[in-house]
Amino acid sequence: MTRGKHVTGLVLVLFVATAALATGEIRRDLHFKVGKHAMISITNQYGRISVKAGPPQQVLVTAILRSEKVEIDQSQSGNRIDLVSHLLQGSDENAGFVEYQVQVPPNASLTLRSGHGSIHAEKLHGDLAVEGAEAKTEIVDCGDGHVHVRTLNGSVILNNIRNGHVEVSSLGGDVVMNGVDGPYLQVDSNSGKIEYIGDFGNGGVYSFTSHSGNIDAMAPAYASIDVEARSTQGPVESDFSLDPKHAPFFVRGANSFSGTLNKAASSVKLFSLSGKIHLKKR
Repeated sequence: MTRGKHVTGLVLVLFVATAALATGEIRRDLHFKVGKHAMISITNQYGRISVKAGPPQQVLVTAILRSEKVEIDQSQSGNRIDLVSHLLQGSDENAGFVEYQVQVPPNASLTLRSGHGSIHAEKLHGDLAVEGAEAKTEIVDCGDGHVHVRTLNGSVILNNIRNGHVEVSSLGGDVVMNGVDGPYLQVDSNSGKIEYIGDFGNGGVYSFTSHSGNIDAMAPAYASIDVEARSTQGPVESDFSLDPKHAPFFVRGANSFSGTLNKAASSVKLFSLSGKIHLKKR
């Protein structure tokens, strides 16, 4: 190799090292072995948590730290793993930032907590508990487990959740569901919008309640539902010609309706204090 090539290689190495130092990021790779039905808990004050299904009996974690003012506290007891972002003295939102990229066995149970970062979970079949504050929560292509989401003002997006027991509680964030079904689906929101696009399948119970946010529920003509909808102060509309039925409340034209469609396999309850309710035909 000529001297010129040596110099070029040296410059390239120095450039890469300088770039790494400039970013100030620190990478931690963690590997845990687990048995069946592993339980993983991740608590992160600042930064994103992303979890996907990975190989069985392994939990693979890549944690990217923005500075040395935050540490990863880790512990394992049998099949239980706990990861916590530990903020050191002088840490703030920037210095305490950690991004978690995690792979877990598909049937693992997870508890994910984020103070000021988004949460993403994908292709999981165990129980999933999510607690967030301001950032977005997104759950995609999951099923067969319990999904519990609690958030303050962060939005919640659920896509393709099959045969799940789903409970969502939001103070001000919007809740958007597409292709979500199961034996039980309950969404409670104070001021955020609730939007559902699906077929209300599985002969389940679907309950959407909002204080001041609007509720939009879109279903196909073949949906099999028993519907009760009521808004104390807001308008209520339906695109379907429902067979009338008795309701546990006084039906008042523009503010409520009650009826069935097809075999009425699933129960659908839509309630709001002042928001608009619209049952739409897809």
